[in-house]
Amino acid sequence: MADYDAVVIGAGLGGISTAALLSSNGFKTLVLEQAEMVGGCCSSFCHQGYKFDTGATMVMLVQPLQEIFRRLGRNLEDYIDLIPCDPIYSIHAFDGSRFTVPMDIEEATAVIASIAPGDMEGWKKYVKVGLAMMELLGEMMLTPANTIAETVCMYRKTPGIMRYLPYMLRTAQGIALQWLHNPLLQSTVAFQAYCAGSPPDLGMGSLIFVALCEHLGIYYPRGGMSALPEGIQRAGEESGLEVRLNQKVEKILLDGKRACGIRLEDGTEVTSNIVVSNVNAKVTYLKMIGPENLAAWAKKAIGSYEMAMASPMVYVSLDTRPPLHAHNTMGITSLEAGNRIWHDHYKRGLIPTQCGFLLNWPTESDPSLAPQGHHILNLAWGAPAPYAPLGDNWDRLKPAFTEAAIGVLEREVMPDIRDHLQVVEVATPLDFERMLLLPRGAIYGLFLDLFSAAMFRPHSRSRVVKNLYLAGASTGMGGSLPTTLASGVVASDYILQDHG
Repeated sequence: MADYDAVVIGAGLGGISTAALLSSNGFKTLVLEQAEMVGGCCSSFCHQGYKFDTGATMVMLVQPLQEIFRRLGRNLEDYIDLIPCDPIYSIHAFDGSRFTVPMDIEEATAVIASIAPGDMEGWKKYVKVGLAMMELLGEMMLTPANTIAETVCMYRKTPGIMRYLPYMLRTAQGIALQWLHNPLLQSTVAFQAYCAGSPPDLGMGSLIFVALCEHLGIYYPRGGMSALPEGIQRAGEESGLEVRLNQKVEKILLDGKRACGIRLEDGTEVTSNIVVSNVNAKVTYLKMIGPENLAAWAKKAIGSYEMAMASPMVYVSLDTRPPLHAHNTMGITSLEAGNRIWHDHYKRGLIPTQCGFLLNWPTESDPSLAPQGHHILNLAWGAPAPYAPLGDNWDRLKPAFTEAAIGVLEREVMPDIRDHLQVVEVATPLDFERMLLLPRGAIYGLFLDLFSAAMFRPHSRSRVVKNLYLAGASTGMGGSLPTTLASGVVASDYILQDHG
């Protein structure tokens, strides 16, 4: 008899969601997490009295999160306190202009009218199409689309989505140029392609609507981003879920072509009827299963996927309030510069010297994350940075990169910021690989474009190993926060269908 009904490898959002849902349905479930905390990229850490977010910095498209707690039979508000972020963000643009965007779409439209009055017709079309599409996207993410048949069923379930198919077949840049003429406005919407790890001239057209998700609601969880996975964990533990930290899984055990458990780094084996992997799909198949256990077509297929982009994070604390106007501040480059960053720098192994940025100010929403009167800033380099810099390495480059990051804050936030710095820490792509075991520091799992999403991505129900299921950034619609949450719903649905 197996030790557990299900063993889940990794307590990222996809893994912890799958595990909680299985436990609530009576499965004896164990989660094994190699780190000392749950959440993966959606976790937090404490340092010198400050609580920093490791990777993810905000919550939008809350439908998957709401659906998880609905299925758990729990009230979301009893486990996670989501604080609305309004205004949504401030923009620091490449032409020197600055403006702040409120959550209310009519108020936001008034701001856009003051910047690009000649683009009102195109902007209103963008808003009308995008808001309707984003409303449907929340439902789509929760629907399996691993096969052609499932994809057809998904479109039948949400028939309205068919009218948006042309936007998925074009690039973000192409749609932005079609509808908008103001270079700043074009860049503001097309730059969102980098939210899924693609430049504007390669990213799916649907990615330009990401900015509109925030007008449907954008939130910060009280207590830091780790409050999300911790809240799901607590709800799961009330149904018997067991979570073990600092437990690194080395191998998935096989009985022929059927997954039957795992082996830990120390040699301990745990048997189970079901194995769920929340780690990168290439690691799952090529390392934990092993190429010797895969058919030739499967080895070729999994080997063909590219890793998603890597991006450094800079964690800063101040002994004073920064002169910012919103929880989020975005530094926007021109379309040309955004594409050059990818093609001339990232793809050539070079670190861009000038790029956009995303600056989060968590203590604006939750002052308890820092000592009284102090504040935290999380700076995400608004462009990819190579895992292996050409002719160099991140350990040697970290001091110079840290200095460059402080320079950005000095220029964009506070000229005298050096007088107020308390903590400055940097997580490079190499650090993310070491801390979270993300291969090549790929925070979004696998590269995402039209032909590496949904049914073209590794399937949630393995096609090559029976009783193996996948959740997380490598499956479904990619590696954003709502899609990884949704992957847990999809994986658990498959398991309940197969074993319920």
